[in-house]
Amino acid sequence: MKEKIYFGMGCFWKSEYVFSKAKGVLEAEVGYMGGDDKKEKVKYEDIHSSDSGYAEVVKVEFDTSVVSYEKLLEIFWKNHNPTQLNRQGPDVGEAYRSVIFYTNEKQKKAALKLKEEFQNDFDRPIVTQIAKAKKFHKAENYHQEYYKKNGMACY
Repeated sequence: MKEKIYFGMGCFWKSEYVFSKAKGVLEAEVGYMGGDDKKEKVKYEDIHSSDSGYAEVVKVEFDTSVVSYEKLLEIFWKNHNPTQLNRQGPDVGEAYRSVIFYTNEKQKKAALKLKEEFQNDFDRPIVTQIAKAKKFHKAENYHQEYYKKNGMACY
């Protein structure tokens, strides 16, 4: 069975790369989520205002018979610092927040449970938001598969 989940963990270039390499992931695509659902089109420049509400996210479509949602959550927790509020590394602002946008109640419960479990791995509180998925806005083509096209020199 196919499912989707959306992760925000800083710059979406790294997120897309990390999840695209995971066994059972059918597609990883970058975009924006969390802001005004009535907007028809969202551009990169739109999301970086202080009150847009949008985050850079990766949409992960996966095959549940190959990879569990819990395994994807594990990848999420281990590949960024969820204790940093509205930033990851050099990227600062609400658009770079740590967030999980779930698509069903099972995903929500698992995210909350693993957030609590992974808290033991950190000295500071985890600030990751866990919220119901909103409208996904696919990012511009030049952001898609950025590492594959440009290498990882920027990070």
